[in-house]
Amino acid sequence: MTHTVGPIWKGGTSGEDNKLAKCYRNSLKVAVKNGVRTIAFPSISTGAYGFPVEKAAKIAMREIAGFLEKNKTIEKVFVVCFNEEAFRSYSNAPEEVLGRE
Repeated sequence: MTHTVGPIWKGGTSGEDNKLAKCYRNSLKVAVKNGVRTIAFPSISTGAYGFPVEKAAKIAMREIAGFLEKNKTIEKVFVVCFNEEAFRSYSNAPEEVLGRE
């Protein structure tokens, strides 16, 4: 099991997008290194840390999709959503990320 700490939202001017993207990339790299085939992520930083959930969803899905295109060892990735807003944001993000808007 691994743990990542997401960035605290400070209005988007402190590199929060890049820090969040790095959380997903690093976690996926650690998973591959440890032979993990299935991984689950929460909606990192969107709770108490205040990261806007729609923005976070796009970043998460972009990083996960990009990683899986290059690395085939992870078979399943789950994103656990804590409320309806998060679920909608993550459900809609793949279409936006993959250019199917």
